[in-house]
Amino acid sequence: MAIKIAIIGLGYVGLPLARLFATKYPVVGFDINQNRINELNSGIDSTLEINEATLKAVLKPSSSTENGLFCSNTIEDIQDCNYYIVTVPTPVDKNNRPDLSPLYKSSETVGKVLKKGDIVIYESTVYPGVTEEECIPVLERISGLKFNVDFFAGYSPERINPGDKEHTVEKILKVTSGSNPEIGIKVNNLYKSVITAGTHLAPSIKVAEAAKVIENSQRDINIAFVNELAKIFNLLDIDTHAVLEAAGTKWNFLPFKPGLVGGHCIGVDPYYLAQKAQEKGYHPEIILAGRRLNDSMGEYVASQVVKLMIKKGVTINGAQLLMLGITFKENCPDVRNTKIVDVVHALSDYGIQITIYDPWAKPSDVKHEYQLETTTELPKSTFDAIVLGVAHKEFESMDLEILKKSNSVLFDVKGVLKEKADGRL
Repeated sequence: MAIKIAIIGLGYVGLPLARLFATKYPVVGFDINQNRINELNSGIDSTLEINEATLKAVLKPSSSTENGLFCSNTIEDIQDCNYYIVTVPTPVDKNNRPDLSPLYKSSETVGKVLKKGDIVIYESTVYPGVTEEECIPVLERISGLKFNVDFFAGYSPERINPGDKEHTVEKILKVTSGSNPEIGIKVNNLYKSVITAGTHLAPSIKVAEAAKVIENSQRDINIAFVNELAKIFNLLDIDTHAVLEAAGTKWNFLPFKPGLVGGHCIGVDPYYLAQKAQEKGYHPEIILAGRRLNDSMGEYVASQVVKLMIKKGVTINGAQLLMLGITFKENCPDVRNTKIVDVVHALSDYGIQITIYDPWAKPSDVKHEYQLETTTELPKSTFDAIVLGVAHKEFESMDLEILKKSNSVLFDVKGVLKEKADGRL
């Protein structure tokens, strides 16, 4: 039977994957957001992951058997697919507990069109067991079909790095898995046909799920370590970056830097693993200690900025501060789980008036997510303090002197301004 693929969710993960598969297979990209479908069908990707020419090269006007990508929010357009790949987000709630509702809803959608012989592959980051214990029962209930008899499943964790134009989806080795050995081979071969970096077939779905969640947990713990070092070395009046540069001359020293840990993966995934561990009666000490430390960095940055302002004689209450950047990382419009917001809230608690300038972030997205006002135009005022929160390329060549008052403070969260800054992590 000829392969026809449905990609469920056309965000930072789903769209690049859909575009890639569409170069070799007929693909239907499904998303419940009508505005997202409209923009994609016109060749526009507001996430900036796929440029207009590349997207238009694979777009097709209908859900046909020809290779290419058709985007739709109509469930009937995916009913004749035989591979369903779910790429919806997996956030945490306000208490940092995993929120599986997007997975449940997308599983219900797929369940309505699931047929005998179909394969459902999940890419969303989860704790071990979610695919088979949470998602599969939904598919069985809605479809009336029996798992591993009538339909099958796989898990292939996403490794998308938003804003990274070098490590694109086809250039990142892909972990794959299936609900039985035969399906594992089918899933692996499907990805192998488009992933030039190659694939790694894991022995089970749970192994693949666990591999994904520890990738980001490991990074989170390592960043927490250097964040703690930054706090210690600041107390000792030692340049943290100079220390890391010196230590980095050893061949096996890991090159992590201090910073704010946000985004849809590193700042979220450890909570998924911790949740599963706690269900089994184990309290993960190192993982949650790393999370607590990294979650505290917004308050810490704000306190360091305020201390520098006091030393320079700036009146804190009513002071004007310019925040450069609001996205979770540089050169990317993604504002999900950005920790710059923590810095903004902490500074606001001191009575500081904050202007947020970010040429990458859509003000409407920031307003919707955080109820904060932002601008994409550089203000013409001068400020009592400037905080470089995100290392967008536009900021590296910016003349910050014209934005400063005589006693202004310049704080560099990302450590890119070097000797220009009054303080940095």
